Amino acid sequence: MTPQLSDILASLRVVSLPLVTRFRGVDHREAALIEGPEGWAEFSPFLEYGDEEAATWLSAAVDFAWQPQPEARRTAIPVNATMPAVAADRVPDVLARYDGCRTVKVKVAEPGQSLDEDVARVRAVRAAMGPEGRIRVDANGGWNVDEAEHAAHALSEFDLEYLEQPCATVDELAELRERLHRWDLPIAADESVRKAQDPIAVARAGAADLIVVKAQPLGGVRRALEIVAEAGLPAVVSSALDTSIGLSQGAALAAALPELDFDCGLGTASLLAADVVRDPLLPRGGVIPVGRLTPDPALLDQHAASPERRQWWLERIERCYAVLAGRGEPEVPASTR
Repeated sequence: MTPQLSDILASLRVVSLPLVTRFRGVDHREAALIEGPEGWAEFSPFLEYGDEEAATWLSAAVDFAWQPQPEARRTAIPVNATMPAVAADRVPDVLARYDGCRTVKVKVAEPGQSLDEDVARVRAVRAAMGPEGRIRVDANGGWNVDEAEHAAHALSEFDLEYLEQPCATVDELAELRERLHRWDLPIAADESVRKAQDPIAVARAGAADLIVVKAQPLGGVRRALEIVAEAGLPAVVSSALDTSIGLSQGAALAAALPELDFDCGLGTASLLAADVVRDPLLPRGGVIPVGRLTPDPALLDQHAASPERRQWWLERIERCYAVLAGRGEPEVPASTR
């Protein structure tokens, strides 16, 4: 079943959720939630994303709400803690929100911060996690090749699991991977997959050892599974600071992967000071369960965005739906074109 635009908008709820700590430059996370025959789904591209990119997120939400999802191979997903670019002395407080997580992804290369601050943050995480803990760092493409190589040297004492999107372009990743080939430090591609016209290009170029996949930005669980299969590389499932509804979409993707060799970045409900379900997908014993969730009406009301922000999201969905109609993806009913 392919929904009309009116079907999507009929159940639309827009929320603004406070964060525990500032993340990606914001202290509230806005998200649009929609309900279809299969249940609730989330549409929450970041505010700065244009309609072409955001339309793929809408495709993912429509697919999750209106189509049965691929069969789950597992019922629980191991997740990592996510450490925002906070001062080193705040690390223990953030980690305390992640029950039983054995892996931490540390944000680095934050605009306005120094490599020394990154090193101090990672050192504090290593001290808190002990020698058995796993640490991966995520630069969100914030370094050039020379800066990334220098950072890899500076962080080498902390026994990193991998370096996520250290540079912005596929060519830069390929060059860095060549420079670091004797270091046994894997390179993971995130933005070079989810923001690329050709998400397989990074694999063809030999520019990464593994890929990070996210259900919303890649157009849904099925499309993400196709990308993993085409890339032929190990995959880490992650999220985009979703509500628990969006995290359940990510969990469905992780549950359907043939192999799941890495802890997933699906524990980010711990960064929210509020959520839309009574039992949020917070890590317990280092895992989250797989399954569909239904938002609590009272929480939707409590955290409803302002009328102006709701209208902004409604108009965004209308524009993104038009983009999908132009693509023929999904097959939009002729009466709405």
